[in-house]
Amino acid sequence: MNSNFNTSLEILQSAREELLYNKLLQQIKKDFTLANVELKLFDGMEPTQLKDVLHEKIYFLLLEKFQQYLNLLYIIDIPEKELKKIRSLDAVDASSEVCFLILKREWQKVWFKNKYNT
Repeated sequence: MNSNFNTSLEILQSAREELLYNKLLQQIKKDFTLANVELKLFDGMEPTQLKDVLHEKIYFLLLEKFQQYLNLLYIIDIPEKELKKIRSLDAVDASSEVCFLILKREWQKVWFKNKYNT
């Protein structure tokens, strides 16, 4: 598994190349549902659309529903040390970085499940 991603789109492209993009969508839906956060995703969604929808939702949660935001990060299992590395004071940039961390963690879950549940 390549874990040296620099952007959210690189993660999504890797998921597509390994034919795990739909499973990644399902994992994201599952974790957002567990966190009781509504996220409108649909099958066949393009990677850029997914990134934009996810970024917008994180931005909204960060500014308007901070407790739900924290709960979501806990459920997805984003390491606290990764969050502490975010230095941006701008909510748009910070939410973009959190979006990347979420996609990276969700991709790890999907990749490991696929590799070891065969």
